[in-house]
Amino acid sequence: MEVLPLVALVAGSAAVAGAARRTPVPAPLLLVAAGLLAGYLPGVPSYTLDPHIVLPLLLPPLLHTAAVDSSYLDLRANIRPIALLSVGYVLFATLAVGYAAYLVVPGLSLPVALVLGAVVAPPDAVAATAIARKLGLPNRITTILQGESLVNDATAITAYKVALAAAVGVSAGWAGGIAEFLLASVGGIGVGLLLMVPIHQLRKRLKEPLLQNTLSLLIPFVAYAAAERLHASGVLAVVVVALYLGHRNWQVDFATRLQEEAVWKVVAFVLESVVFALIGLQLPVVLKGLGEYEGAAAAGYAVLVFLAVVASRFLWVFPATFMPRWMSERIRTREPDTDWKAPVVVGWAGMRGVVSLAIAFSVPMSVPHRNLILFLTFTTVIGTLVVQGLTLPPLIKVLRLPARDLQAETLAEAQAQSEASRAADERLTELLQSPENQLPPPLADRLRTVLERRRNAVWERLGEVNPVTGESADEIYRRLAREMIEAEREVFVSLRDRRRIDDEMLRGLLRRLDLEEAAAYREET
Repeated sequence: MEVLPLVALVAGSAAVAGAARRTPVPAPLLLVAAGLLAGYLPGVPSYTLDPHIVLPLLLPPLLHTAAVDSSYLDLRANIRPIALLSVGYVLFATLAVGYAAYLVVPGLSLPVALVLGAVVAPPDAVAATAIARKLGLPNRITTILQGESLVNDATAITAYKVALAAAVGVSAGWAGGIAEFLLASVGGIGVGLLLMVPIHQLRKRLKEPLLQNTLSLLIPFVAYAAAERLHASGVLAVVVVALYLGHRNWQVDFATRLQEEAVWKVVAFVLESVVFALIGLQLPVVLKGLGEYEGAAAAGYAVLVFLAVVASRFLWVFPATFMPRWMSERIRTREPDTDWKAPVVVGWAGMRGVVSLAIAFSVPMSVPHRNLILFLTFTTVIGTLVVQGLTLPPLIKVLRLPARDLQAETLAEAQAQSEASRAADERLTELLQSPENQLPPPLADRLRTVLERRRNAVWERLGEVNPVTGESADEIYRRLAREMIEAEREVFVSLRDRRRIDDEMLRGLLRRLDLEEAAAYREET
């Protein structure tokens, strides 16, 4: 691809995603709509999803950032429902959707239909995370959706390989399919387990933030490539490594964490924006070469496959939610009780995304009805993103799911900060008793003042607000601190312009102010 079209794709996607933040519509939906419209504008080049780019170059960093931001403890606590969705549901959807397509599409063989079923089986990690963040779903539902979408790509890719082998006549049978699935899953997890500790130890020992961030950007690609080299699941290797690093991130140097967070936010924003725009831009490519399936017949098959995808999820989610509870008292005791509302939301939140399209584009040209598989995959992805993505917010409002208790969360944060501050105060008193740590009283008092400030900041968010601005005392404090920093910044620039200080000194002074402002910003967010 030429440079200018690539730059235009990134810039246009970022602009649409930025505009989406000012609307109630999730960014993925606006990006897909913009891609659909842009695909037919004169002068817009043809953007074709290349599976050799999407799977090894776009998927690893997207999975990495989603897994790092996930909670290992929450995922472990919900491992049963996550496994039932990420493995059980994907295999069930492959069979159910594939068999439905075999029944309704004339001339479509069962192995080829199962290829289609495997392609459209996995809900998308990026879509699930983006929609869940926008809607503020209850924590447990968000955790289950995120956990499912982190792992299900590995199941789907393995199921696709087995179905594809049957479609081209080189199938090794059920035994071969099970062996390949075990190799992919166990091998991918094994590679992740082997890599995660050495990588983490290397991150701890690197003290230069630039080198540390370079390593951070390489980690998902290294894990993915190492696993794929052994014919294991690169997806699982990336997820295992990222979950471990995210869980241990507190052990890394603070400067590295600050820079790394900023770098990965940019990477995730750009890649997510480009991915959803690319989905919409595939329409002209997909419509080419449908042949005998053009027109009303193709539209009818698309509707039926979409309905099969939606129905198969509900057929799996409800029994998978309630049957284990009915059969096991241990599950009823260990897991929180649920009603019919949570399975409805989980069932309706199965948006498909770029992974399905990338797998579809990787179907060999020799496979019969390849163009139809591309078309049905595209319509299913668009249908789930648009229909389910647009209706999920009103569905949640109608169901009146319990929202996050922000007051309780703030109280828990305040209690945690109090315990930490008490320990820090005791440690400071202990350190100041040593001759090597003697400080003038004003500096020692300053340390205690900073500690007291942190301790009181969270409690102040629970207190009364300013009747004029609606701000808490802590919010007013941070706003005034930013205003003071801005006043200092203007003076420093003025002194540089009057040649009283040089640019090198200015950069050092501004960096100190930037770090203080960044600390205030992090407290707010």
